[in-house]
Amino acid sequence: MTLAFRELHDVNLENLVSLWKICELTRPWNDPYTDIQFARAGAASAILVGFLEERLVASVMVGHDGHRGALYYLAVDPKFQKRGFGKATVAAAEAWLRERGVWKINLMVRSDNEKAGRFYERLGYEVNPVQSFGKRIDVT
Repeated sequence: MTLAFRELHDVNLENLVSLWKICELTRPWNDPYTDIQFARAGAASAILVGFLEERLVASVMVGHDGHRGALYYLAVDPKFQKRGFGKATVAAAEAWLRERGVWKINLMVRSDNEKAGRFYERLGYEVNPVQSFGKRIDVT
């Protein structure tokens, strides 16, 4: 079985947010609908969704800053895990970035998410010797 990937259309929003919730990717401080709208607003980002026949089973938010790419919200429906769909989803995101001339991907994995860390390591990603800093700013 092969997943068919395409960019997100509005008709898939509820299914996408449901997928993110069952994969425990949402957090109270990040409204998924706002994240979707923000990702789709510019040419430097997109949300790729993977379908098995007509069923949404995978997604990844992908983007770049003109220099480095990033992956967020990588999800595979738990009922469809362990079939290579996560690897296929990462490959779709990498292809999207490659088509735009982006040659390096940075991604962040929560330090308590060892399963995700092992997944990315199996795909050739490695921990870089850098620190990630963050600061929330008020946008209202």
